[in-house]
Amino acid sequence: MKSTNITWHESKVGKTERQQLKKHQSPVLWFTGLSGSGKSTLSVEVEKALYELGVHSYRLDGDNVRHGLNKNLGFSPEDRAENIRRIGEVAKLMNDAGLVTLTAFISPYREDRDQARELFEDEEFIEVYTKCSLEEAESRDPKGLYKKARSGEIKGFTGIDAPYEEPNAPELIVETDKNTLEDSVRQVIQYLQENKYI
Repeated sequence: MKSTNITWHESKVGKTERQQLKKHQSPVLWFTGLSGSGKSTLSVEVEKALYELGVHSYRLDGDNVRHGLNKNLGFSPEDRAENIRRIGEVAKLMNDAGLVTLTAFISPYREDRDQARELFEDEEFIEVYTKCSLEEAESRDPKGLYKKARSGEIKGFTGIDAPYEEPNAPELIVETDKNTLEDSVRQVIQYLQENKYI
């Protein structure tokens, strides 16, 4: 069911004023990659590094969001698409609030990521591909999910019996199976600084 009889209510303070107050831009860093590729780990450390630089940020993590906002969604392709649609909308609100937003979601389908990108102005959406071989991600298996997927306990698991579509042209590729965590954080922060986001 769609909402009816609604009108957008404008604010007297806009995104530009909020960014000026915070003294930085408010891009969305969209971390995508296989389960176990390091999205959450990297986004946690980037958030900490931004805090230490005095940058206002907030992190949206896949599992965390499914505890509340998206707890009614499963892992079918349709539910995955709705999960990403909602996250895109929340990230847009945070972008408008002047925050650097970090999202850590497998978001396996290019179409869903592209639809999220369309919510933002040019250069506000930074797709960060946490590139990691399936073998390495599976050897890490921090939540024991690959083991469950291999045994048939979990169906439709990305990388095993459901696809992961690599980004065609991400703004940033972080090879988490080749670089240290410290180097990966440095790469993301350097990108933000060199491109005048912070």
